[in-house]
Amino acid sequence: MKGKVIIFSAPSGSGKSTIIKYLMQQGLNLAFSISATSRPPRGTEQDGVEYFFLSPEDFRKRIDNDEFLEYEEVYEGRYYGTLKAQVERQLEAGQNVILDIDVHGGCRIKEFYGDRALSVFIQPPSVEALRQRLHHRGMDSPEVIEQRIDRAEYELGFAPKFDIVIVNDDLQIAQCQALERLRAFLGK
Repeated sequence: MKGKVIIFSAPSGSGKSTIIKYLMQQGLNLAFSISATSRPPRGTEQDGVEYFFLSPEDFRKRIDNDEFLEYEEVYEGRYYGTLKAQVERQLEAGQNVILDIDVHGGCRIKEFYGDRALSVFIQPPSVEALRQRLHHRGMDSPEVIEQRIDRAEYELGFAPKFDIVIVNDDLQIAQCQALERLRAFLGK
């Protein structure tokens, strides 16, 4: 039986990765989509494991051939994207493909797959709560935190375009809500 597509988007610091990690452990036959990038591998990264590593020329050729569900040129010559063929291989193998992706890519993939995809937006309880989370993580300078907040305020405007919006005020409640909605969507 063919798998389904689950799209997760959220502003940085909303708890999306933690919720996805929890869902991956719930026996729902979830598998991550492997993205493509034109950047070189870092450290021990392997082609086909962390990413599909493509040259910028090959990436652009694949864009011209309409081989991507979505892509973005993050910096000049530095592309990231989701290959249609990769997601289709996973779906044909019966996997439920989970994508952790930005709001633009999430909207494009939902449009492509329609009812075969569930789009989930993880929302912080407030911008101020998000600012506090980012500050407590201790990973970014105050300037970077403010850039993330500006980006988050923009991304929050996309929430109504998603099938489900889960407000992550209490992580356990948000995890339970996400699990319940995924089980209903997957028929499990």
